[in-house]
Amino acid sequence: MLLRTARLTLRRPAMTDLEAFFGITSNPAAMRYWSTLPHADLDVTEAWLARMVAREQSGGEHFVIERDGQLIGEVGAGRLPDFGFIIHPDHWGQGYATEASRAAIAHIFAVTDATELKADVDPRNLGSLNTLAKLGFVETGRAANTFLLGEQWCDSVYLTLPRP
Repeated sequence: MLLRTARLTLRRPAMTDLEAFFGITSNPAAMRYWSTLPHADLDVTEAWLARMVAREQSGGEHFVIERDGQLIGEVGAGRLPDFGFIIHPDHWGQGYATEASRAAIAHIFAVTDATELKADVDPRNLGSLNTLAKLGFVETGRAANTFLLGEQWCDSVYLTLPRP
């Protein structure tokens, strides 16, 4: 399964992506607003990636984002309707999250019966909020202290994108 955009290739994740994903999941900037702390070692990333790959077998819609053959992130809905993405900080601000998300969203709505996609975003994560707004997601609510990241409580903004 390959999806192509003007600059990116989206493909299914594989365990051979471990080292590249560790480069993202161990990066404090990339994980700043993620729901877990940066991965301390390859074993943590390996377990995370194994869960992602396993979800593909049960209807998940994850995609590795590649630019010029290099893994730069991940996008999709591993557990429908929950949608999300992560991009290595070296590739922020270039529109890759928006471009990859558009392709993934179109595919998800084409091959599933999902009536909507949902996102849960830390309100401090303005980059992701702006990307989701460009994609048509609308805010449906907010909540305080929704998850504990290390020793810091984080809040959530909930967004929804209805099926077109």
